[in-house]
Amino acid sequence: MHNKRYIQRFNIQLKSISVKRVFIVVLFLLAGLISNGQKIKLKHLTTFDDKLLHFGFSLGVNTLDFSVRNYLPIGANPDFYEQTWAGTTPQVFKNDTIRADVAGLIPGFTVGIISNLRLSRDLDLRFLPGMSFGERKLLYNVPVIDNNIDFLETQYDYSIKSTFLDFPLHVKYKALRINNGRPYVTFGGAYRIDISKSASQDLVGLKRGGFYAELGAGWDNYLQFFRFSVEAKVSLGLNNQLGEGPDNTQRQYYTDAIRSLKSNIFTLLFHFE
Repeated sequence: MHNKRYIQRFNIQLKSISVKRVFIVVLFLLAGLISNGQKIKLKHLTTFDDKLLHFGFSLGVNTLDFSVRNYLPIGANPDFYEQTWAGTTPQVFKNDTIRADVAGLIPGFTVGIISNLRLSRDLDLRFLPGMSFGERKLLYNVPVIDNNIDFLETQYDYSIKSTFLDFPLHVKYKALRINNGRPYVTFGGAYRIDISKSASQDLVGLKRGGFYAELGAGWDNYLQFFRFSVEAKVSLGLNNQLGEGPDNTQRQYYTDAIRSLKSNIFTLLFHFE
């Protein structure tokens, strides 16, 4: 019995010693990591942010989205009227429900030019004109019938491709520089013009221009010869982008079912300045 108690005490002491050792090792590791993180590194481009004006370019990927509001039922649209085709009975009635939504996000491409004006130590004014290419698909709860296209099987989605001329104007707020890095946020607005070719036979048409509210966040990396930045930006459309419906050669209820389409864009940008 005495031997068992001695062995138990010895095991407890060993466990206590081992826990202390582990604790001490962890403390040393943490101290090493902290001291390593606080080491002063060679700073690049120390006078870069003192320039009154500088330029650069941007490359990025985007996803275009719609904020969709539908007329439920379609007869809630005062402009809707029942259509007949080749003497047949109306295919869509006022009490029918036709819904459209975004089928999925499709990656696109963005390219732009940077013009940066220094306002103060922490603030810059940035004009970033460019072009964006993308596509959106509207998914309907009824089959999509396009008289200009022969589908091999029943389709429920309709593709809308866009090519935007972008004119964003942002204010950039920069935090304190950390060695060769600096976090920042941007906010402002943009005007975009869709220059994609459109036709009167399109089932859903879009307006050419629109205003956007924009908010972004990123990180500046000061390299030896230039500044490289990664930025994520959200653009929220402020206008209804829904254009006129197709002419009488096409079914018009794909447009009549929609109350409004607001364009939203998410962009991941890579700036070279």
